[in-house]
Amino acid sequence: MVSADKTVLPDSRSNGGRRVAPPRAAPTPQGSSSPPAAHGEPGDGAAHLDDIADALLEPSPFVGFGLPDALGGLRALGAHALREPRSLLKNLPRTARELARIGLGQSQLAPAKGDKRFSDTAWSENRLLHTVMQAYLYLGSEVDGFVDGLGLEDHNAERARFLLGLVREALAPTNSLLTNPAALKRCIETGGGSTVGGIGNWVGDLRHNHGMPAQVDRTPFTVGTDLAVTPGSVIRRTEVFELIQYGARSDKVHPRPLLVVPPQVNKYYALDLAPGRSMYEYMLKDGFQVFGISWRNPTTEQRDWDIDTYMQAILEAIDVIREVSGSPDVNVMGGCLGGMMVAMLLALLEARGDTRVHAATMVVTILDCDTDGQLLLFATPKTMAAAKAASSRTGVLDGWQMAQIFAWLRPNDLVWNYWVNNYLLGRKPPAFDMLAWNADTTRLPARFHHQLLDIVADNKLTQPGALEVLGTPIDISRITSDIYIAAGLKDHITPWQSGYRTTQMVSGDSQFVLCSSGHIQTVVAAPDHPRLGYFVNPETPARAEQWMAGAQRHEGSWWEHWSGWLADRSGEKVAAPAAIGSKKFPAREAAPGTYVFQ
Repeated sequence: MVSADKTVLPDSRSNGGRRVAPPRAAPTPQGSSSPPAAHGEPGDGAAHLDDIADALLEPSPFVGFGLPDALGGLRALGAHALREPRSLLKNLPRTARELARIGLGQSQLAPAKGDKRFSDTAWSENRLLHTVMQAYLYLGSEVDGFVDGLGLEDHNAERARFLLGLVREALAPTNSLLTNPAALKRCIETGGGSTVGGIGNWVGDLRHNHGMPAQVDRTPFTVGTDLAVTPGSVIRRTEVFELIQYGARSDKVHPRPLLVVPPQVNKYYALDLAPGRSMYEYMLKDGFQVFGISWRNPTTEQRDWDIDTYMQAILEAIDVIREVSGSPDVNVMGGCLGGMMVAMLLALLEARGDTRVHAATMVVTILDCDTDGQLLLFATPKTMAAAKAASSRTGVLDGWQMAQIFAWLRPNDLVWNYWVNNYLLGRKPPAFDMLAWNADTTRLPARFHHQLLDIVADNKLTQPGALEVLGTPIDISRITSDIYIAAGLKDHITPWQSGYRTTQMVSGDSQFVLCSSGHIQTVVAAPDHPRLGYFVNPETPARAEQWMAGAQRHEGSWWEHWSGWLADRSGEKVAAPAAIGSKKFPAREAAPGTYVFQ
């Protein structure tokens, strides 16, 4: 029997005969009297917040749906059910029998293991609450069977499950003050103070968070003070980016520097989150010269920025680094969309016969977008056109719009969990560095947004010459540079099997490494994280399953393995530079610069 905490996500697309069915979401604690642990607290609380942060990043920011799409889908579903009433009637006798058993106290139905919404003892000790819980769980479990009985095509069936899942999760008794025992207890204990606080939180979210429950308390964090604090300086600022050089943390450094290209859909400092959780800090301590791009947060005035705009910026950053470091070439690293930009950069340079890049790293990146993940969850011709029209109207795809898309694709994790915590329990949301970074949203220029939609929908990077960059047709298969590819075992945005296919697309030597975690925790893979491990196989056979069969697990962070790989491609160590910048590109503002505050 399907438990009520089983969130069903829809088919991501039907494109060229290829169908993608995304994975189903895991349950998240909700309705518990104990809030998640705050940043810095030990134990399972911080680990749970890491998992929530991964969930925040799972859906694609490029295509989503809104309330009209949901309501329209439900209306269409209802109309279909009325035209085919047998789907409604055939299970009525069985449903009536089970509800009667529940009412008589004869049902053994219980929440799924891990569904902490019903962890309060009142759900088992109070007869009325126990009955309400069992009825909810049973009716929720009937969603899949109901949809199967409608005879819908595969992709429409998956979307129907998703929409009914939204209704199911919204109707959970834990979401109501009168049927949430933890919330009632807290209301009594605080003399109604929790209810007053919850109303205050709700009003604040209406005013400042577009009516959505806040997912993080950002007040304890300040960028440049608690987040993004690795010492460095801006050495180049253009209309598009700031280039930050970070100060050496060792007496000797590798002569070939590393340029980090962050994705445009988030602020860069996930890579420099906090002391002990910063990739920049880790690489500097290992003797690498680290330079990082911080993208400007575009406004309507930058609506025409496109791939060429960003690619030209990366090339300029490389030339600045070459001048400052004295190295004829650099290594580059990019994560997610930044990794896609790195791949396009390598293909462009190969087409031009340009040797400015020696080796590259791509983290949680897919180039072949025929994927089993959520990259284009709702990508149909209609939603693609609607997404383009939306960003065209304002000139940008706004960060808060992306955040709402994320939330409603994982309603238990990202809406009702905080609804209960913030409004029913009257508590502040957790203060956690990764969630604070995620709430620091960015925008995408309309033209760039449209290009990304076309790239992933038409899978252009798998087709030689299908995409032009700076007037040059590119071909990923011509890339001959050494490439390090890191993926996440639990990543549903860029599934590791899809990431592995990059090893078969390029012509150079590839090293594929699989981290044990999800999308963002693969990036923020601090070595002291208690649950991390990674799989390594020096070979790259044709299929991902073959690779996994020959892989060995290692405990700890893949950063350690990557550091060794990169060191072999960065030259023998020399004396560290005495200062940041050069005469032509002197140190300016201290890191994290100015663009990160936009």
